[in-house]
Amino acid sequence: MQLTLAVTGTTKVSHLVLLQAPVIENNSTIYYQAPFMSTIDSVKVERMLKNLQQHICESLETFEPTARFESDVWQRSEGGGGNSRVMTGGDVIEKAGVLFSSIQGDSMPATATQRNSALAGRSYQAMGVSVVVHPLNPMVPTSHMNVRFFIADNGVDEPIWWFGGGFDLTPYYGFDEDAIHWHTTAHAACAQFGDDTYEHYKKWCDDYFYIKHRDEQRGIGGIFFDDLSSPDIETCASFIERVGQHFVLAYQPIVARRHELPYTQEQRDFQLYRRGRYVEFNLVYDRGTLFGLQSGGRTESILMSMPPLLRFDYNWTPSKGSPEEKLYSRYLVPRDWRNESLQG
Repeated sequence: MQLTLAVTGTTKVSHLVLLQAPVIENNSTIYYQAPFMSTIDSVKVERMLKNLQQHICESLETFEPTARFESDVWQRSEGGGGNSRVMTGGDVIEKAGVLFSSIQGDSMPATATQRNSALAGRSYQAMGVSVVVHPLNPMVPTSHMNVRFFIADNGVDEPIWWFGGGFDLTPYYGFDEDAIHWHTTAHAACAQFGDDTYEHYKKWCDDYFYIKHRDEQRGIGGIFFDDLSSPDIETCASFIERVGQHFVLAYQPIVARRHELPYTQEQRDFQLYRRGRYVEFNLVYDRGTLFGLQSGGRTESILMSMPPLLRFDYNWTPSKGSPEEKLYSRYLVPRDWRNESLQG
């Protein structure tokens, strides 16, 4: 599918713009303020996403002496397919999944049309890369990254397109150094796209990764965005590629610093307990999981994000003054981590 956008004007675009619903004029053309005519096809975006998948897999394999990603290439009867790459049983990484998918469908699922009624009745193409890393050592946080591209078409009007994505961090034992580094790198990913882009996406991330029924944040956040469709498709595609690259720059140093730290069985048990919160969020709230299940996607790949082990303990609470309590009181609270002083 090739997508051509007519754009007008000569004003330099200084920041990314998010549209809750795409702007359609004259029932035929989507107009954005930008300095040139822009043409791109989905094959170019797909190539970039596949390269990003390979780069992330290679970066994670550097921590493992023998464990490697295995590829599960699959096709979808309704159209499209993907490559689910999973690594398990490593010395550092207990389980990691790096999924590329590019699928087509005749109608957008409810999780999409409820947010934007203009998508109803349109066929779609959706592609992206999703990453979840569950380390073995509880001193190493779980990480998540996703970038995605959608095109929705009804065969009459101009296609509606948008990008989404972001990355977030879920520690079990908090370290200020790691949180500051994570958010500093997230800011760097956004910096060339406008002074306020990081702040906007950070707040969106804090709001999104909130477990309502627990009244808890899932982790320390990062950046999250959706419905990104301006100023032009090249700028948006460049941004999501940069997000994927900065995920690696943010996560690798944290894993390197923490994976050899000693830990006790009690700390491992707490990690497994907190993994339960991760599962709760993904199955109840996560848009990507709900989209995949509602669109008849490949269940094994959709649930790739699930940890290999977890535990549910009834009515558990951390001891006062413990490192576990500090996770809740200091780290599972939205903070301006870039401007925090080191405390531990």
